[in-house]
Amino acid sequence: VGAMVIGGIWSLIKLFKPLVAGIQASLEAVRHKSEGSNIPREEKDFPINYVGMALLGLLIPVFFLYLGIIKSVGIAAILAIVMMIFGFLFSAVAAYMAGVVGSSNNPISGVTIATILFSSLLLLALLGTGSEVGAAGAIMVGAVVCCAAAIGGDNLQDLKTGYILGATPWKQQIMQVVGTLSAAVVLGLVLDILHTAYVIGSPTLSAPQATLMKSVADGVFSGDLPWGFVSIGAVIAVILILMDIRQEKIGSDFRIPVLAVAVGIYLPIELTVPIFIGGMINHFGKKSGAGGSKQKKGLLLASGLITGEALMGILVALPIFITGNKDWWPFIGGLSLVGPIAFIGVILWLYKVVTKK
Repeated sequence: VGAMVIGGIWSLIKLFKPLVAGIQASLEAVRHKSEGSNIPREEKDFPINYVGMALLGLLIPVFFLYLGIIKSVGIAAILAIVMMIFGFLFSAVAAYMAGVVGSSNNPISGVTIATILFSSLLLLALLGTGSEVGAAGAIMVGAVVCCAAAIGGDNLQDLKTGYILGATPWKQQIMQVVGTLSAAVVLGLVLDILHTAYVIGSPTLSAPQATLMKSVADGVFSGDLPWGFVSIGAVIAVILILMDIRQEKIGSDFRIPVLAVAVGIYLPIELTVPIFIGGMINHFGKKSGAGGSKQKKGLLLASGLITGEALMGILVALPIFITGNKDWWPFIGGLSLVGPIAFIGVILWLYKVVTKK
């Protein structure tokens, strides 16, 4: 937790100047439009004044959401303001990181945990220890910020692609809103299907990040949060940041991203091992001379595997959701060796793709 919080704060500090520059550019665009200046089509964004009005309008349902949990108008208003501030700052950080490096470098976990920890401490001061609703309120603040950071990163990736292709930004932004609304309608059903089939939080669908966030909120209000370990994690994060700064100054290709290390500390072994194996395939592929188009083919194949796994997880869950029977396929018990064999086959296939002459 300590490493994640420090990593999230460090991301915000690093990107403070680009964030301010982006705000200034948006305000400058509004000023030029009011003066009748011609802005190139490829640089026309959705007017920021309309964005501001939409933001204020969306604060109303969020306020009532928090009011339904906390049962206090004043505290719900404070949480809505905290959510708006953290959501703006951290979604900008996440979007910038995703736009520059890619979605895999989106610091969602770090910024969400930092938000939940701050919100928990704030609610602890307002509600006192032992509050039955404080942890839920803090988690809901973190949930909104998490969604904002995730959508921000995805939107910047889309806009970056559109810029390369010569698309019109404001048209993209309108369709991004449509996409977000569509996802909001569908996502509830998908989560219900997954929870019915696997139970979110169980070993089958472990949700380690969500479990960690719940532990942070509960620990603050119960007084059981091990601050000693949190402090150790924070110190480790500071050391990693200093080491990474040194690596950057000497121009080394070996970097030490603090959030990646922090995520690796708490992710279960069944998730970190495939990531490690993928990294090794990439490393040995480069050693064998793979690069350029070959490396891109490997990246596309890996992306397809991730997408396919997610879709298959939902498809397999559908019969369980419909019938209520988790043993709907009686032959599944005799296929225990298929998984390891398929895993080895995928490793060899992926390596062959990135090294094929």
